[in-house]
Amino acid sequence: MTGEQAENVRMLRDSVAAVAPGGGSLARIRALRFGLPGIDRTVWQQMAGMGWLGLLVPEGQGGAGLGMVEGCALAEALAEGLTPEPLVPCAAIARLLPRDVLDGVLSGACIVLPAWQEAADTMQPGAGTAAAGGRVNGRKLFVPMAAAADLFLVAAGSALVLVEAGARGLVLETAQTQDGGHFGTLTLDGAPCRPVEGALADAIEAATLLTAAGLLGVMERSFALTLDYLRTRKQFGRAIGSFQALQHRAADLKLQIALTRASVEGAAALLDREADPARRRAAVSRAKARAASAAILVTREAVQMHGGIGYTDEYDVGLYLRRAMVMANQFGSARLHRARFAATMPEVSDD
Repeated sequence: MTGEQAENVRMLRDSVAAVAPGGGSLARIRALRFGLPGIDRTVWQQMAGMGWLGLLVPEGQGGAGLGMVEGCALAEALAEGLTPEPLVPCAAIARLLPRDVLDGVLSGACIVLPAWQEAADTMQPGAGTAAAGGRVNGRKLFVPMAAAADLFLVAAGSALVLVEAGARGLVLETAQTQDGGHFGTLTLDGAPCRPVEGALADAIEAATLLTAAGLLGVMERSFALTLDYLRTRKQFGRAIGSFQALQHRAADLKLQIALTRASVEGAAALLDREADPARRRAAVSRAKARAASAAILVTREAVQMHGGIGYTDEYDVGLYLRRAMVMANQFGSARLHRARFAATMPEVSDD
């Protein structure tokens, strides 16, 4: 990380305190759970005002022109506060949008979400959606926080089209997720659409790595809560953190977090400098596979180390396990990314 990147990361982390104070109350998050649209538009406007939605957008298009190192730092910090607003998918596709739509996104007036999956656990946009004559037909699954969208960027075969959320011919169904958010299913039956130039592949890779960084943030905060608990909870007149068995478990979790951080930060740095698609895919898959597996392990252990209180919904640590369970499979599960890494590595092993 360069000195300039380090300063950018520091400022981004500081700015997140306005939306998700470190170690602060999760009252806002609890109030939004299991409701629609599941986000706060005022907070979304704050995010736009701080330039986060245009973080990865080139300066020539009105964005900040920063890279994945800064993007991952932001995603991690927001996930530590369990922020439900869908910044990751929106920011990942922003640079693909036409200027008039992009201006609305950058101002916070418009939320555009990608709709690309037609099957579970895939990294490939489905080919079952087709657009012709200004109309689009098909079905898209697993659109995160879809009820909050004003527009959808729909993958129609190798093409991209924009569809308004309230368009005639579009039906949106939502299903609740473990963490209190939701996924949307779009049924498109002759919905009017607008063609968009560009390809979705790089945006999906970016969103995947940002999701891995978010999982890192979930791990870090749940571990911090656990350490605080171990220091304050007493049994037999001693803080339970002094018990060797719990110290060993905590050390194992710390190691998992450190390994995940190295993988995520290494992948972010590589994406900012490396053009070779195979190397980029391998780095992203390595980071996502590790983050998905480690986050489930760390958050489950965190709940268990809290004892009975950890299993109550009123206690915050369980919210991090719920978020990890949802994020772990977004943009590909650990299983999928291990397989993709293994398939890609032979292409990139010769230095």
